[in-house]
Amino acid sequence: MNSRSRLPSTPVEPDWGLLRVFLAVARCGSLSRAALELNSSQPTLSRQMTLLEAQTGSALFERTRRGLRLTEAGEALRTPAERMQERAREWSLIAAGRALSLEGTVRLTASEMVSAYLLPDVLCALRRNHPQIQIELAASNTLENLLEREADIALRMVRPTQGAIVARRLADVPLGLYARRDYVDERGTPRRQTLGRHDWVGYDRSDQMLRGFRAAGYDVSREFFAFRCDNQIVAWHAVLAGLGIGVGPTQVAERSPELVRVLFDVKLPSLPLWLTAHRELRSTPRLKLVFDALAAAFAKPLLPRAGDGTSTMPDRSPRTVQ
Repeated sequence: MNSRSRLPSTPVEPDWGLLRVFLAVARCGSLSRAALELNSSQPTLSRQMTLLEAQTGSALFERTRRGLRLTEAGEALRTPAERMQERAREWSLIAAGRALSLEGTVRLTASEMVSAYLLPDVLCALRRNHPQIQIELAASNTLENLLEREADIALRMVRPTQGAIVARRLADVPLGLYARRDYVDERGTPRRQTLGRHDWVGYDRSDQMLRGFRAAGYDVSREFFAFRCDNQIVAWHAVLAGLGIGVGPTQVAERSPELVRVLFDVKLPSLPLWLTAHRELRSTPRLKLVFDALAAAFAKPLLPRAGDGTSTMPDRSPRTVQ
């Protein structure tokens, strides 16, 4: 250590990282023992002490046969440094206490259909068990940016590609084609050969339904759909009202006994449900609790697998018309 004393040209704001090293060296009496305590290296600590001495303008340690001993300047700085250490510990305890508390808000985002039909029951149970957690829900079919904290947790139908995201694939959501029972009674049973004779409910500007039909082998245009609306909830209510045939999640359709599943032989792809969050947010207890609750709820086999007709839901599903 430098034995000469010199005054810095301007006052220097204390660097807690350097003061922490300073206190460790003062307590241990050597750089090697302090390095072990701090899980660092002796050369690193030597460079840090040289920097601190340059900032203070004074030699802080002198070498003796027994090791390093504080100089007069070092002794003068030891007490305020210890006070800073106590304040840092107090700050850490308060911060940890706040972080460990479940009280606070968690912001979720999910598609319109998931938000309206699948999430409420899960969130009701969550709020019943943990009333101190408040929920904000952004019902949107756009992909909220978790990295920008537009949401804490997201339920998505696509796999996230961002590197700083924790993602878990939950149970797939099977889809079916449905119509109101009296629509089928009036218009007849839809068949593959008679698709164009029926009224269909689809999306307006979104091409999602067009792509789905084309993937199934039906090259249809926008005008194929007699009723069009990009809001998925409105489109689903049009099906419930009898405006035509539409696509919907099987679990959602099960809740409406007035619906009939049609065209069972038309195989629709299931939608993968992904639960995502920013990796750093998993260390916050209330966010982890909500994340795990959603994972447990949606990982259960609540949804019948396409084609097998099984479900753990109560038996209130609509009858199937082929």
